[in-house]
Amino acid sequence: MRHQVFVYGTLKRGQPNFEAGMRDAPYLGDYRLSDRYPLVLGSPWYTPSLLDEPGQGHCVRGELFTVDAEHLNFLDYIEMTHQPDGYRRIELGVEALTGGDKSAAWVYIRDRQHLPEILEVLEDHYPVDPRYIIPALRG
Repeated sequence: MRHQVFVYGTLKRGQPNFEAGMRDAPYLGDYRLSDRYPLVLGSPWYTPSLLDEPGQGHCVRGELFTVDAEHLNFLDYIEMTHQPDGYRRIELGVEALTGGDKSAAWVYIRDRQHLPEILEVLEDHYPVDPRYIIPALRG
């Protein structure tokens, strides 16, 4: 079975975790969330997080990929869905930036109380950020 996954942060093409997380996943295009959610940078590693607060923030832009069940399980692991303070995977509406194609996709979100500190509130996308610390360099 194939699953659609919407990525908005360090798993996007050109971002530091793309090679480890999405390299082999077929890219479907540039999309945005159908509803508004806050996108923030959290401490201590300047990690982008989409907060589970629908109706606030922006219709965040990102990329849509398709993955199999094994790849989805791997993404769950790297997004730490097994940890109480990790991300959660939920299904949200997405729409193509061009052409208006609408669909549903898995998205990784967090609860505000699981972020030690919000360092910055972003607009509708996550750019390449040199302050982000990759998992291999975290102490």
